[in-house]
Amino acid sequence: MSAIFESSRWRLVITPPLPGAMNMAVDEAILEAAGGGDVPPTLRLYAWEPACLSLGYAQPYTDVFLPGLAAHGWELVRRPTGGRAILHVDELTYSVCGPHDEPRLAGSVLDSYRVLAGALLRALHMLDIPAQANEKSRQNASSQAQNPVCFEAPSNYEIIVQGKKLVGSAQRRSKDGVLQHGSLPLCGDLSRITLALAFPNEQERRTAAQRLLQRAATAEMILGRPLAWEQAAQAFAAAFADELNLEFIRADLTEAELQRAEQLLEERYANPGWMQRS
Repeated sequence: MSAIFESSRWRLVITPPLPGAMNMAVDEAILEAAGGGDVPPTLRLYAWEPACLSLGYAQPYTDVFLPGLAAHGWELVRRPTGGRAILHVDELTYSVCGPHDEPRLAGSVLDSYRVLAGALLRALHMLDIPAQANEKSRQNASSQAQNPVCFEAPSNYEIIVQGKKLVGSAQRRSKDGVLQHGSLPLCGDLSRITLALAFPNEQERRTAAQRLLQRAATAEMILGRPLAWEQAAQAFAAAFADELNLEFIRADLTEAELQRAEQLLEERYANPGWMQRS
């Protein structure tokens, strides 16, 4: 149990797999509700169906290779958070939403990243994954801007194992509150994402795929065996409770959140104008 924070009650929401646009709409709806005090700070655990490529908030739409996306039946969404592209498939995704004055989310972006990284590490250690938080990354900004793939290099307090990035996270701090969400790839070929991203030629696509496999990992690659989504989710919930001194109240989304998510879906996340800006 964490000795840093006084005990607090948060909400735990586990939603069924959803399309990418709805997943992002739900996260923003929870951000507004939790940030405004209508619901407790919330840990949400979820998955994506069908597989979906997500772009960071400011990432150019021209990074997407639309024929590759269509050939594999993958969807496309733009996240409300920053960072680069992620292919959401075979993964556990978490989101944390709460008000600015929640002690576990207070301070700077890096302050809250560090706190939440402690919970993520606790979860992975419970799953026998020898992870650690990356605290020394100083990426070259120009090279990062040219790289469309999120999982190729870790940022500060993202989670690495054996020198490879395992958990990628992104954060948004708005007038409503704080949202951080991130992905734990459970299995599968991480290089698949390059099939849906634009490269000058096929040789550069192959090079990017090889480089990604050298720099990122899945849970199955580390463990040498499959890790079920349910097992990972159970560990995440237990680790957040222990590390952050939380009591979780298991609950569904409220009717107001569901209605707001539907509104955000129509206005933003399923809106071509939101997705296609460069």
